[in-house]
Amino acid sequence: MNGPGPLGDFLRARRARLRPEDVGLRDLGPRRRVAGLRREELAQLAGVSVSYYTRLEQGLSHGASAEVLEAIAGALLLDDHERNHLERLAGASRRVPRARRPRPEKVTDETRDLLRSFDGVPVLVLGRRTDVLAWNPLAHVLLAGHVDPLSPEDGARRPNMSRMLFLDPHCRELYGDWRRKARAVVGNLRIAVGRHPEDRQLAELIGVGTSSRTYLSTPRSTPTIGELTMKSPEFVALRGDHRVTPCDAATYELRHPVVGTVTVTQQTLVLARSPGQSVVVCTTPAGSPSEAALALLRQASAADRSTAAR
Repeated sequence: MNGPGPLGDFLRARRARLRPEDVGLRDLGPRRRVAGLRREELAQLAGVSVSYYTRLEQGLSHGASAEVLEAIAGALLLDDHERNHLERLAGASRRVPRARRPRPEKVTDETRDLLRSFDGVPVLVLGRRTDVLAWNPLAHVLLAGHVDPLSPEDGARRPNMSRMLFLDPHCRELYGDWRRKARAVVGNLRIAVGRHPEDRQLAELIGVGTSSRTYLSTPRSTPTIGELTMKSPEFVALRGDHRVTPCDAATYELRHPVVGTVTVTQQTLVLARSPGQSVVVCTTPAGSPSEAALALLRQASAADRSTAAR
């Protein structure tokens, strides 16, 4: 396999983020030719040889021990999410995953029961690739009212929240701070790739880039470019900074076409019995204008469904 691979790309991006003064080094040398720390500076901080670290970053060495990874993580000032991501990438680099198409994701009866238990709150179930596996009526009209509400039931037509965020004008206009939401989604997708390096459909959605080693390739295969990589320059730019941030909880201002501005906190709950799936719940402060707006939207949605059923 050619190129530095995802591990090398991540190390190089994180090294470029640091300045000598960030790690207590004095920059007394000649004019720097690279952004951030030099390889020899990072190797010194981590207590490894320059040649070893260079091989690791270039994708020529895949056997880094836990102690070495911990030392490199400390030198790079990685947070807990980034450290976990580094470990996953290092583990994936030690093997060549078998390219396979995973089984279709399904929502269990228990998860559907959980979905029905939320009353007056927008809730949706996302798969590992951010496909919408299920949603309640309020989540549908809040986040994607222009999409067929029954589309999650059809595996071939399921909405994908990442795809819509970058490629659907309606979803782009929904978020007041679209770039902040997009950055969070890209960070979450990067975690998903690290956890599921063998998932071809995930690679077909986001790609692995032409300059890096594919998780899914054999030595003679070609890289997977990916739909978002091909169609969205903004996705490419955000992905290039290699930030690792899970979409666990965040507050966003939504500009809804029916009820106006709604501020919601999107919280992600992991389903213990359905690995890779998560429940996203959108809440509003009690007694707030946003809570009233959601109640109004719920009434309008119920009236529309009643009219359509006649």
